[in-house]
Amino acid sequence: MAIKFNQQETEEIIYSLRKYFSSELDQELSELRARLLLDYFIKEIAPLAYNQGVTDAGEYFRARLEDLPATVFEPGLTYWKKARK
Repeated sequence: MAIKFNQQETEEIIYSLRKYFSSELDQELSELRARLLLDYFIKEIAPLAYNQGVTDAGEYFRARLEDLPATVFEPGLTYWKKARK
């Protein structure tokens, strides 16, 4: 599944990249170079993070599914037991 950002997110990322290069690396990064760098990150690195997120989500839901009976169990035929107390 391709990773895509909307226009506002793209502009914010480009701003952040340019700011990072300026403040941390003392280099000016043009908007075009920032866009090219972002495209590279999206194609090369982002899928690794995305896949890890899918794996983490799968593990989270599998763990919750295993605990489902204990989490949502509601005993039946308890009316008379509660009424006597």
